[in-house]
Amino acid sequence: MSVTASLGYFSRTALNGIVRSPFVHVIAVASLAIALVGFGLARMASAQLDRLLVALAGEVEMTVYLADGTTPEKIADLQAALSQRTGGQTRVVSPSEALGRLASELGEQGQALESLEENPLPWSVEVSLPPLAREPEQLEALAERVRSLPFVTQVDYGQEALERLTAIARALKLGSLIAFVLVFLTAVVVVSATLQLAIYSRREDIEIQKLVGATDRFVRAPFLIEGLLQGVVAAALACAALWAFAFFVGPKLAALFSFLDVGKGRSGIDPRLVLELFSLGAGMGLLGSIVAVRRFLRV
Repeated sequence: MSVTASLGYFSRTALNGIVRSPFVHVIAVASLAIALVGFGLARMASAQLDRLLVALAGEVEMTVYLADGTTPEKIADLQAALSQRTGGQTRVVSPSEALGRLASELGEQGQALESLEENPLPWSVEVSLPPLAREPEQLEALAERVRSLPFVTQVDYGQEALERLTAIARALKLGSLIAFVLVFLTAVVVVSATLQLAIYSRREDIEIQKLVGATDRFVRAPFLIEGLLQGVVAAALACAALWAFAFFVGPKLAALFSFLDVGKGRSGIDPRLVLELFSLGAGMGLLGSIVAVRRFLRV
């Protein structure tokens, strides 16, 4: 039998098996779809929380305060070293500019600063830190090296806030990984259990196939296709459910959290998430069918 003929036969056998036991397969598809919807919602929430963390973190900066009398040459060398080390942009802030910023932030109370006889603020160098350069451990090591310079009086980069944001981001990634593992294992168990019922209901056909010389691979193939179809159909249903959620509920959530300025201009679901759902659904369906066939087919 040619490959095309074999695939056609296996596909027809799998479809006939689904038609003969529709209730069992509906339960499997529904369970898989629910699991995939939960995974999709977790991924969508994780993506929004990542954007929220970026918005809260804003433009993370390191500020290096300089001692009086620091020469322009030393400042230029420090700028070049910081830019090369962090990959961010640097700029020099004069005492008058720093005082103007402070007055602007204080609002009406900032007018009191105009009565100061002498500007108490020092020269400083600000470094904008790109996301790849925001690891607390690396920044602490860099800050210690910069503090050791004789013309540097202080280094500030919002250490506590950055450590908290980093901890939140790591916790979110760990939570997403745990959710993925739980969803994957649950779905595999569901598919395996439903296919066990399908195998049991067709045990007489399987015995006849074995009596006429059918190989183990020949008997297993339709069940693998059934599991694959279950996963693909469940993924399609999950994508439809997530699209409906994003279309109808997404705008309301965006309006509720509009003050955070995240998620604007986004509708529907990410194409990458669609690809993940179909890949995950197909993988879970296949793995569940493999487990069921190996443990309970006994051919």
